Amino acid sequence: MLADNLKQVQQSIQNACDQVGRSYSEVTLVAVTKTEDVPTTQAMIALGQFHLAENRSDKFLTKKQAINNPMVVWHYIGNLQRRKVKDIINEVDYFHALDSLKLADEIQKRAQKVVKCFVEVNVSGEESKHGFTLEETKDFILSLHAHDKIEVVGLMTMAPFDSTVSEQHAIFNKLKQMQCEIEHMALEYAPCHELSMGMSNDFPIAVLEGATYVRVGTALFK
Repeated sequence: MLADNLKQVQQSIQNACDQVGRSYSEVTLVAVTKTEDVPTTQAMIALGQFHLAENRSDKFLTKKQAINNPMVVWHYIGNLQRRKVKDIINEVDYFHALDSLKLADEIQKRAQKVVKCFVEVNVSGEESKHGFTLEETKDFILSLHAHDKIEVVGLMTMAPFDSTVSEQHAIFNKLKQMQCEIEHMALEYAPCHELSMGMSNDFPIAVLEGATYVRVGTALFK
């Protein structure tokens, strides 16, 4: 079951890449294991899927300790409370939800290494979503110049779950344009080469629009 699901997702990524002349190697599949137990997560790792994502601090720390595999690349997705930063930030490889200056300050204070961060952008304007508006994003990244423990590797967004295909294209395309603008600023602390966007219901659209990291859970573990 897991092997079949993984192959289907990988094939969907390949198909999307083929449509727009991209290489499959440009896209990193991140398996969202936040609702899965340790044996299921280990079964996915055994299939060669090493990029894993969690969004609950307690469950993440327990699972990472139980798995204890140096091959795994851990992604923390979703909101991170500032009081939890000290527990989490030195245990993850990528953080996908940098959404405030206060959170950046806390990461700067607690991090013992440079943390690869995606700045969260609320492109759709959904009230339930965290993140900066497109208009705020560039100024926020400029404000991080003294935060030497933060490397802005890219931008992240989520399309509304009930969005249409055309709306998904528009949202992801807007983030791609913003990513290119920031990349062209050539900031040493914010190379911004990457785009984290696309989940189980819309990741092929995200790949068509330039996603380099897709976060897929349901389609892998259904």
